[in-house]
Amino acid sequence: MGMAVVTLIGLWIYDELSFDSYHKNHDRIAQVIQNVTNNGEVQTWRQVPYPLAAELRKSYGSDFKCVVMGTGTGSHILSWNDKKLTESGTFFEPQAPEMLSLKMLKGTRNALTDQSSVLIAESTAKAYFGDADPMAKILKIDNQMTVKVAGVYEDLPKNSTFSDVAFIAPWDLFATINQLSKMTEPWRPNFVALYVQMADNADIAAVSLKIRDVKLHHVTGQVAKKKPVLFLQPMNKWHLYDEFKGGINTGGRIQYVWLFGIIGFFVLLLACINFMNLSTARSEKRAREVGIRKAIGSMRSQLIYQFFSESLLCVMLAFAVSLLLVQLSLSFFNEVADKQMSILWSNPVFWIISIGFTLFTGLVTGSYPAFYLSSFKPIKVLKGSFRVGRLATVPRKVLVVLQFTVSITLIIGTIVVFRQIQYAKNRPVGYSRNGLVYINTVTDDIHKNIEAVKADLFKSGTIISIAESGAPPTQDAGSTSAVEWEGKDPNLSVDFLQNNVSYDYGKTIGWQFTYGRDFSQSFLSDSSAVVINQSAVRFMGMKSLTGAYIKYYGGRFNVVGVIKDMITGSPYEQVKPTVYFLNKGANGVLVLKINPDKSAKEALDKIGAVFKTYNPAQPFEYQFVDQEYAKKFGNEERIGKLASFFASLAIFISCLGLFGMASFMAEQRVKEIGVRKVLGASVLNLWGLLSKDFVLLIVISVLIAIPAAWYFMHHWLQGYTYHSDIAWWIFALSGIGALVITLLTISYQSIKAALANPVKSLRSE
Repeated sequence: MGMAVVTLIGLWIYDELSFDSYHKNHDRIAQVIQNVTNNGEVQTWRQVPYPLAAELRKSYGSDFKCVVMGTGTGSHILSWNDKKLTESGTFFEPQAPEMLSLKMLKGTRNALTDQSSVLIAESTAKAYFGDADPMAKILKIDNQMTVKVAGVYEDLPKNSTFSDVAFIAPWDLFATINQLSKMTEPWRPNFVALYVQMADNADIAAVSLKIRDVKLHHVTGQVAKKKPVLFLQPMNKWHLYDEFKGGINTGGRIQYVWLFGIIGFFVLLLACINFMNLSTARSEKRAREVGIRKAIGSMRSQLIYQFFSESLLCVMLAFAVSLLLVQLSLSFFNEVADKQMSILWSNPVFWIISIGFTLFTGLVTGSYPAFYLSSFKPIKVLKGSFRVGRLATVPRKVLVVLQFTVSITLIIGTIVVFRQIQYAKNRPVGYSRNGLVYINTVTDDIHKNIEAVKADLFKSGTIISIAESGAPPTQDAGSTSAVEWEGKDPNLSVDFLQNNVSYDYGKTIGWQFTYGRDFSQSFLSDSSAVVINQSAVRFMGMKSLTGAYIKYYGGRFNVVGVIKDMITGSPYEQVKPTVYFLNKGANGVLVLKINPDKSAKEALDKIGAVFKTYNPAQPFEYQFVDQEYAKKFGNEERIGKLASFFASLAIFISCLGLFGMASFMAEQRVKEIGVRKVLGASVLNLWGLLSKDFVLLIVISVLIAIPAAWYFMHHWLQGYTYHSDIAWWIFALSGIGALVITLLTISYQSIKAALANPVKSLRSE
């Protein structure tokens, strides 16, 4: 069992550490990102300005094999004839397929040089064309870009940053459609994901220092106040080191790699402790064998070799069984861990590590029994005067304490993780998620017919409110540094979230006002009004809201309402200052409040019919806001499930060892129990006698585990701005739970021994 757990954890760690290794050049690829100073703090942005790529090629071309612009992965409508699906895709410059070492099944990597071409994944080709040849087939992207299939590449593995990319279209097509060449301030907006492949003789750290001020030299005014600093993040660190605070990399998922690595080590240690404890506990059974072997001339080294051989044989058999258990449980484990792992049967590294792991485990488990059992004196053993002294049990007790210290620490940690998740889930979100649905509108057909859409939906009785916005309620909208207010420090660079919304947006999602009102068609002046959140009020230091206003690109906007902070980003972080403008243009997201008197299925069927009437070119795809919000906890919940899974196995392994120890102790003290029963001891007295030693060991384990667990979990919680505390009852519950589990485990053997007929046990005396 222990080896199966360690093998599963090892596969998980390998999958994490090998992230992006599918790409042949992964150790020479990096992303250009930037640190900027906003709202008095340093933030890290992964998007950069459009002209930066040309500047790097021009001034630092010798440091790079290629510089590639991309849009980042996004949802797009990909259609062929009448088949329309929403797919994840990206726009890349022509060098991208070569840089990412895509494995082409059809076509070549240089196909993106043609602006009218597109590369599609193998699964995408299958979804659209089945077994037919996809080459030269005509597709449409977002109903406005016509492209032909110029290549098919092998699906990227799940442990690749680009695993969900279903198609790659040319960057030039994106630039043409969005008229990037006509931008008036091209260095201002940040929307480009910029990747580089280093030249053979270039050092990533050195080049990172060389390019740090490139953007700063090309910006002025408000953008220059942000003090942008560019740097390169290697591809090998994208996945495991993706967290930045104050402009400094603070780690990321690497902490979970260490966490599960430590858990795996201790789970294996628990299993080894069981083996060592039971081997030494039954030392009297093998004492005569050792005595006879020594008497007929066996050297101690030969006995040590024998015991090590026995241990290695057991471990080898255990490893074979563990592989079977791993194979049977992989599908379940992959679902919990959101992975696509498999046993690496054909990988020689896997077998080298497995053999080393087996040998190491065999040596660890066999070391104590081998040296302990081989130390017996043959004269004492054969004369029958050999007895295991009280001090001989001390190492076993220490090992039991270590076992349960680890198990209790894991229990406490698991409770803290789930409590933190629940704490964040219970955080007020600032709006009502019940019955709230949003639809991403790729085209502007719905907006053009919004009044007719509203009329049809209200007539059907499926909704009670509808509005448009620039972003879903569960996502941060765009940001702006153009917000000014009375008393603002002229040297302060700001970054406010900005969302453009239509009338009735606040009504639809259930804004909670602390001051003022929502946008209203009754007030013509609302075209120059703004609604802000409480974080914005605090940040701007507004003492009085009467007559309050902000300036946006020089224009004056009166603050007509203040709402409670609405969580659109991470539920574990502080809400950013946000401004909401009234915008009558198409915003890209349709938000609807379903009539609670209608079933969701009935309502969505009717909404879908209306949607297809006015926007037939787009598939009807919707998202429930409460479900999308729940996804924000996915990573922590996944880690919590894995931790609880391994903690349960650790407890189970510990209890197996405890059960064996209790069985042995009951057998060893069978005559003592018989005497006590003859003298009048009750079953309860005998149960207490046999249980007290184990209970004392568990109490010691609890006292050691509590400070250790507090230290590690307190440090983990500090990584979240919004976090729970570590309540005293967590330690009490874990300690009591460990005691109850211990008593249940040993009670069977204790009560069985106490109920035994004393005549049978004393017959030989």
